Amino acid sequence: MSACLDLRIPRQSLHLGEPIELVATDPSATASRENPLRTLLLATSNPHKLEEFCALFSDLPWRLLSLKDLQLDTEVEEMGTTFAQNAELKARAYAHVSGMLSLADDSGLVIDALGGAPGIQSARYLGRESSYEERFRRILEQLKGLPTEQRAARFRCAIALAEPSGYTRIVDGVIEGVIADSPRGEHGFGYDPIFLLPELGKTLAELAPELKNRISHRARAAQSARKLLEDWPYL
Repeated sequence: MSACLDLRIPRQSLHLGEPIELVATDPSATASRENPLRTLLLATSNPHKLEEFCALFSDLPWRLLSLKDLQLDTEVEEMGTTFAQNAELKARAYAHVSGMLSLADDSGLVIDALGGAPGIQSARYLGRESSYEERFRRILEQLKGLPTEQRAARFRCAIALAEPSGYTRIVDGVIEGVIADSPRGEHGFGYDPIFLLPELGKTLAELAPELKNRISHRARAAQSARKLLEDWPYL
């Protein structure tokens, strides 16, 4: 059962600010079904991502916690040059400060005609304070007049799972599409309204959440992460 949206843990139980002993352990010992429920920290401050992760992992035999559950407001600077590097930086940092297995992701929109932009800058494109509507307008202006075949784009998501010991695994997921002529749809978040799936004739924002959570880049990365968690070693 997922506890990530309603469980509250006292801050003092984390011993925040105290040094965490890092123990080198053999990762070959895999989990046993008889062992008690273990805890996974979903290390994202984005409520939309948290909601998706809760839905994607809720049926796993893991106790899911959020940063809010731990009253943890540490911010990790994304200094990597790839989605995978940023996901790993965040997962390792939160695993260290919380003392828990931590899951973090980095994801974004990659548009071929813009040389891969906004890419790893997706959440900061045109500045952190810019609205997604402003970002949509800039992107659509830059792609104005281009035919569908030149509007190719993809969403990429890297997910890192990190232990306080430093043991880390990284997986990724991709979904291919094109940039729509205009924003469409009321679901989803971020760039979903301008990301069109030609085979469905709909943007990600036009899909029901249940369908998006089966086919999105984050869902595909999460499926790979699920497989890792099913046999995650006791460290």
